[in-house]
Amino acid sequence: MTAYGFTDEQQAIREGVLRLCARFDADYWRRTDETGVFPEDFVAAMAEAGWLGAAMPVDLGGSGLGLTEAAIAMQAVTESGAGFSGASALHLNIFGPMPVAKFGSEAMKRRAIPRLISGEDKLCIGITEPDAGLNTTSLTTKAVRTNDGYVLSGRKVWTTSAQRANKILIIARTTPRDQVKKATEGLSLFYTDFDRSRITATPIPKMGRKAVESNSVFIDNLPVPAEDLVGEEGRGFYYLLEGLNPERVLFGAEAVGLGRAALKRASAYAKERIVFDRPIGQNQGVAHPLARAWIELEAANLMAFRAAALFDAGQDCGAEANAAKYLGGEAGFHACETAIFTLGGMGYAKEFDVERYFRESMIARLAPISREMVFNFIAERVLGQPKSY
Repeated sequence: MTAYGFTDEQQAIREGVLRLCARFDADYWRRTDETGVFPEDFVAAMAEAGWLGAAMPVDLGGSGLGLTEAAIAMQAVTESGAGFSGASALHLNIFGPMPVAKFGSEAMKRRAIPRLISGEDKLCIGITEPDAGLNTTSLTTKAVRTNDGYVLSGRKVWTTSAQRANKILIIARTTPRDQVKKATEGLSLFYTDFDRSRITATPIPKMGRKAVESNSVFIDNLPVPAEDLVGEEGRGFYYLLEGLNPERVLFGAEAVGLGRAALKRASAYAKERIVFDRPIGQNQGVAHPLARAWIELEAANLMAFRAAALFDAGQDCGAEANAAKYLGGEAGFHACETAIFTLGGMGYAKEFDVERYFRESMIARLAPISREMVFNFIAERVLGQPKSY
């Protein structure tokens, strides 16, 4: 990425993803939202085009692209009208397996990553717990050592795609908290089989993105072979940290794409809708909110790709990644809200899609970290304020 925009190669990535996504029109995504049926054929098409392995190492069958290219691709997905129904169907495969690719044993990498890239294996990630929330160090899921490996028990919540997953990347405490010097120690990461005889996953009814389900997960004495431990025992929390900034950048870029989809719909409607013998877009009360939405989206976009460029250059991007997540979430939400108001009563109708975009826009405001925790990070790490929690 240059200082002022994408390179020719990056622009080709964007155009290629948009062309592929054009095969899946608004009716397709409306049906997935209404029925809750997972967009299998969309994911299969993206897998065939190589996008599930976009950020994975070349020697493991991936494309070895950077966060910038991954963000370009995922933003194109949401911007196409697929929204978070499309992005979330792919999101876990883009950077989700990175701890395995980076810290797993050679044997684990060779058996896991190519199958995830091809779509043969389907991944879910178990981190958040009902009583821990964002405080990962207080999780209670535990993995007890045995002669053959571990036995894992506990609960997870908001686990995406657990209904179709056959693999789970899960963090659990292997050393009791009162036996470690720091709360971040004693947590271990495992990549193992999603054994449904030992794991129960129950979908959580929610306001949007019905086709990509979120689950409450209960794990009852799941045997985990020793070779399914990712890296070193007790280092799981630090392995997860490696993926936090990329995830926040992707969410920010995706939210901008969703906002652009809504703005495109609203702008077209404002030019076509005639009231009192003139297009409603001729009224500043309609045109100015649309203009403001564009400004906010473009500003958020710059922060997202600034953070991605820093990450790809191996530089610290914590502040920028958190800011990108916040700005993208807010700008995307405001654009979707503006689209609803522009269409008026028709904005409330499913046939124009902006109500779906609006419901999905809440995702990036809530996940993967709250707005308030972003403010805490900036206040402490950038502005030097004392820790507040």
